[in-house]
Amino acid sequence: MTAPDPDGLLAEQLLRLTRRVHRIQKRHLERHGLGVTPAQSRLLRTLAHYGSPPRMADLAERLEVVPRAVTTLVDGLEASGKVRRVPDPANRRVIRIELTEDGRAALRELRAARRAAAEEILAPLADEQRAVLGELLNTLVDGAAVPHHGGPSV
Repeated sequence: MTAPDPDGLLAEQLLRLTRRVHRIQKRHLERHGLGVTPAQSRLLRTLAHYGSPPRMADLAERLEVVPRAVTTLVDGLEASGKVRRVPDPANRRVIRIELTEDGRAALRELRAARRAAAEEILAPLADEQRAVLGELLNTLVDGAAVPHHGGPSV
Protein backbone atom coordinates (compact mmCIF):
# COMPACT_ATOMS: atom_id res chain seq x y z
CA MET A 1 0.00 0.00 0.00
CA THR A 2 1.41 3.41 -0.96
CA ALA A 3 1.14 6.58 1.10
CA PRO A 4 -1.19 9.30 -0.20
CA ASP A 5 0.48 11.99 -2.31
CA PRO A 6 -0.87 15.33 -0.98
CA ASP A 7 1.10 17.37 -3.56
CA GLY A 8 -0.29 15.20 -6.35
CA LEU A 9 -3.82 15.74 -5.05
CA LEU A 10 -3.26 19.52 -4.85
CA ALA A 11 -1.87 19.55 -8.39
CA GLU A 12 -4.95 17.69 -9.64
CA GLN A 13 -7.27 20.06 -7.77
CA LEU A 14 -5.51 23.09 -9.25
CA LEU A 15 -5.80 21.65 -12.76
CA ARG A 16 -9.48 20.87 -12.26
CA LEU A 17 -10.11 24.40 -10.94
CA THR A 18 -8.25 25.93 -13.88
CA ARG A 19 -10.35 23.94 -16.35
CA ARG A 20 -13.53 24.96 -14.50
CA VAL A 21 -12.51 28.63 -14.57
CA HIS A 22 -11.88 28.41 -18.33
CA ARG A 23 -15.23 26.69 -18.98
CA ILE A 24 -17.15 29.26 -16.94
CA GLN A 25 -15.33 32.22 -18.51
CA LYS A 26 -15.97 30.81 -21.98
CA ARG A 27 -19.67 30.43 -21.18
CA HIS A 28 -19.85 34.03 -19.91
CA LEU A 29 -17.98 35.28 -23.01
CA GLU A 30 -20.45 33.46 -25.26
CA ARG A 31 -23.37 34.84 -23.26
CA HIS A 32 -22.11 38.40 -23.84
CA GLY A 33 -21.91 37.65 -27.58
CA LEU A 34 -18.62 39.46 -28.12
CA GLY A 35 -17.29 37.01 -30.68
CA VAL A 36 -13.95 37.00 -28.87
CA THR A 37 -12.01 33.84 -28.09
CA PRO A 38 -10.28 33.42 -24.72
CA ALA A 39 -6.91 33.94 -26.45
CA GLN A 40 -8.15 37.15 -28.10
CA SER A 41 -9.52 38.26 -24.75
CA ARG A 42 -6.07 37.79 -23.21
CA LEU A 43 -4.48 39.84 -26.01
CA LEU A 44 -7.00 42.68 -25.50
CA ARG A 45 -6.31 42.69 -21.74
CA THR A 46 -2.58 42.73 -22.42
CA LEU A 47 -2.91 45.64 -24.87
CA ALA A 48 -4.76 47.64 -22.23
CA HIS A 49 -1.70 47.52 -19.95
CA TYR A 50 0.54 49.40 -22.39
CA GLY A 51 0.82 53.19 -22.22
CA SER A 52 1.40 53.38 -25.97
CA PRO A 53 0.69 50.86 -28.74
CA PRO A 54 3.16 47.95 -28.57
CA ARG A 55 4.88 46.12 -31.40
CA MET A 56 3.75 42.59 -32.27
CA ALA A 57 7.07 41.28 -30.90
CA ASP A 58 6.37 43.02 -27.57
CA LEU A 59 2.97 41.33 -27.38
CA ALA A 60 4.43 37.93 -28.26
CA GLU A 61 7.03 38.29 -25.52
CA ARG A 62 4.50 39.47 -22.93
CA LEU A 63 2.04 36.68 -23.82
CA GLU A 64 4.87 34.13 -24.00
CA VAL A 65 3.84 32.91 -27.45
CA VAL A 66 5.48 32.85 -30.85
CA PRO A 67 5.02 36.00 -32.99
CA ARG A 68 2.95 34.06 -35.54
CA ALA A 69 0.33 33.35 -32.85
CA VAL A 70 0.03 37.09 -32.17
CA THR A 71 -0.37 37.78 -35.88
CA THR A 72 -3.31 35.36 -36.04
CA LEU A 73 -4.94 36.89 -32.96
CA VAL A 74 -4.45 40.44 -34.25
CA ASP A 75 -5.84 39.46 -37.68
CA GLY A 76 -9.06 38.26 -36.05
CA LEU A 77 -9.38 41.26 -33.75
CA GLU A 78 -8.62 43.67 -36.58
CA ALA A 79 -11.26 42.03 -38.78
CA SER A 80 -13.83 42.61 -36.03
CA GLY A 81 -12.71 46.24 -35.53
CA LYS A 82 -11.33 45.82 -32.01
CA VAL A 83 -7.70 46.66 -32.83
CA ARG A 84 -5.85 48.35 -35.66
CA ARG A 85 -2.31 48.24 -36.98
CA VAL A 86 -0.62 51.64 -37.00
CA PRO A 87 2.83 52.65 -38.23
CA ASP A 88 5.40 53.57 -35.61
CA PRO A 89 5.94 57.35 -35.75
CA ALA A 90 9.72 56.93 -35.33
CA ASN A 91 10.14 54.06 -37.82
CA ARG A 92 7.40 53.56 -40.40
CA ARG A 93 8.61 50.01 -41.10
CA VAL A 94 7.54 49.03 -37.57
CA ILE A 95 3.87 48.27 -36.99
CA ARG A 96 2.21 48.83 -33.65
CA ILE A 97 -1.14 47.52 -32.41
CA GLU A 98 -3.68 49.78 -30.76
CA LEU A 99 -7.13 49.31 -29.29
CA THR A 100 -10.05 50.91 -31.09
CA GLU A 101 -13.16 52.28 -29.36
CA ASP A 102 -14.86 48.94 -30.14
CA GLY A 103 -11.89 47.21 -28.51
CA ARG A 104 -12.24 49.34 -25.37
CA ALA A 105 -15.96 48.59 -25.24
CA ALA A 106 -15.22 44.88 -25.66
CA LEU A 107 -12.73 45.11 -22.78
CA ARG A 108 -15.39 46.58 -20.51
CA GLU A 109 -17.73 43.70 -21.42
CA LEU A 110 -14.92 41.17 -20.94
CA ARG A 111 -14.22 42.55 -17.48
CA ALA A 112 -17.91 42.21 -16.60
CA ALA A 113 -17.89 38.61 -17.89
CA ARG A 114 -14.77 37.81 -15.85
CA ARG A 115 -16.31 39.30 -12.70
CA ALA A 116 -19.49 37.27 -13.25
CA ALA A 117 -17.42 34.11 -13.77
CA ALA A 118 -15.37 34.82 -10.63
CA GLU A 119 -18.52 35.42 -8.61
CA GLU A 120 -19.95 32.11 -9.81
CA ILE A 121 -16.78 30.26 -8.83
CA LEU A 122 -16.40 32.02 -5.47
CA ALA A 123 -20.10 31.87 -4.52
CA PRO A 124 -19.69 28.91 -2.12
CA LEU A 125 -17.04 30.77 -0.07
CA ALA A 126 -17.71 33.08 2.89
CA ASP A 127 -15.95 36.46 2.99
CA GLU A 128 -13.28 35.17 5.39
CA GLN A 129 -12.59 32.19 3.12
CA ARG A 130 -12.26 34.51 0.13
CA ALA A 131 -9.73 36.62 2.03
CA VAL A 132 -7.67 33.55 2.95
CA LEU A 133 -7.88 32.25 -0.63
CA GLY A 134 -6.72 35.64 -1.92
CA GLU A 135 -3.70 35.57 0.38
CA LEU A 136 -2.85 32.00 -0.63
CA LEU A 137 -3.18 32.81 -4.33
CA ASN A 138 -0.95 35.88 -3.91
CA THR A 139 1.68 33.66 -2.33
CA LEU A 140 1.46 31.19 -5.21
CA VAL A 141 1.45 33.87 -7.91
CA ASP A 142 4.34 35.77 -6.34
CA GLY A 143 6.27 32.52 -5.91
CA ALA A 144 7.26 33.21 -2.33
CA ALA A 145 9.68 30.53 -1.26
CA VAL A 146 8.23 28.42 1.51
CA PRO A 147 10.63 25.92 3.04
CA HIS A 148 9.59 22.35 2.34
CA HIS A 149 10.20 19.94 5.15
CA GLY A 150 10.59 16.31 4.23
CA GLY A 151 9.70 15.07 7.67
CA PRO A 152 8.12 16.19 10.88
CA SER A 153 9.52 19.33 12.48
CA VAL A 154 11.26 19.07 15.83
